[in-house]
Amino acid sequence: MSTHTYAFRDSVTMLRRNLKRMVRYPSASLMVVGLPVILLLLFVYVFGGTMGAGLGVASGGRAAYVNYVTPGIILIVVASVAQGTAIAISMDMADGIIARFRTMGIARGAVLTGHVLSSTIQTLIGLAAVIGVAIAIGFRPNAGPAEWVATIGLLAMLTLAITWLSVALGLQAKSVETASNIAMPLFLLVLIGSGFVPTDSMPTALRGFAEYQPFTSVIETLRGFLMGAAIGHQAVLAVVWCAVIGSIGYLWAMRLYDRDPTRQVRLLSSSHA
Repeated sequence: MSTHTYAFRDSVTMLRRNLKRMVRYPSASLMVVGLPVILLLLFVYVFGGTMGAGLGVASGGRAAYVNYVTPGIILIVVASVAQGTAIAISMDMADGIIARFRTMGIARGAVLTGHVLSSTIQTLIGLAAVIGVAIAIGFRPNAGPAEWVATIGLLAMLTLAITWLSVALGLQAKSVETASNIAMPLFLLVLIGSGFVPTDSMPTALRGFAEYQPFTSVIETLRGFLMGAAIGHQAVLAVVWCAVIGSIGYLWAMRLYDRDPTRQVRLLSSSHA
């Protein structure tokens, strides 16, 4: 059996392990769907009338705002799963499971790949649920088959990139409590961008950051695919950001996974102290 076959087999085994844990603890999956749905309903029904009127479109109101805000809510799903991934990795570290796996004949990185694949599946479930709720309350994308394929492809790229970064953050965290907060900046990036309000409504200094941070490019590209808005150079920036974040996350995670096992023992001891 080839090295690649062993790696694939071990990754599938680790994926099965994480999927079983997902089924055993459904509250985590419900949180992934619940938080974005609550935010969607809150922004559309509480703030949508006022914020929709400020978009400068003919229809205005909630009908216009639900179309505007849905791409931002979609990225909240990705950020929610990222936080759960960091927590799951940190729990494996604290319980010593990763240390045990590293002493077994398991392909290098298969443990991490299992987490990434299960998180990707969880993200797809969350995205389907959130888009379904958005359509039920008035979201009306005019995307054709090609645009939907492009949307799915971009979301897959972003999910893999953010998930690998979350794996690295979970490995770096010194405790599960730290891991639960370490991914919080991802939520802030979605909020401080074009997901909920146009960036030109922000103060000058904040607008400069909001326009060039990673999530804004992704949001504007999704908005272009789904709603027919102008995309310009945003699609290229979105792909570049995904590639950069994914590469950094993967290399960082693999380096942390291969670090000195004695450090794992110290972390484990401190977490139970």
